[in-house]
Amino acid sequence: YFRNEGSLTSTLRTLLVFTALMITLPVGLYFSSKAYVFEGSLGMSDRDSYFYAAIVAVVTVHVVLALFVYVAWNEGSRQWREGKQD
Repeated sequence: YFRNEGSLTSTLRTLLVFTALMITLPVGLYFSSKAYVFEGSLGMSDRDSYFYAAIVAVVTVHVVLALFVYVAWNEGSRQWREGKQD
């Protein structure tokens, strides 16, 4: 029972970390890339910077999702191996 509780806590912590990343990272990168990279450094128009900043946000969402799947897969296989050895 206690080993199962530890894996539940670990799983919940992983889920909360990736939920926070999914909320903050794309939104933060959208606004910062729009203001500082596309409009500030590259001198793009307001309309173009919206478009390219949205692409940055979408790519960020996909990267965070891929990392979540990778971490969840490794965590699940590790827990399965530990349970199988008992």
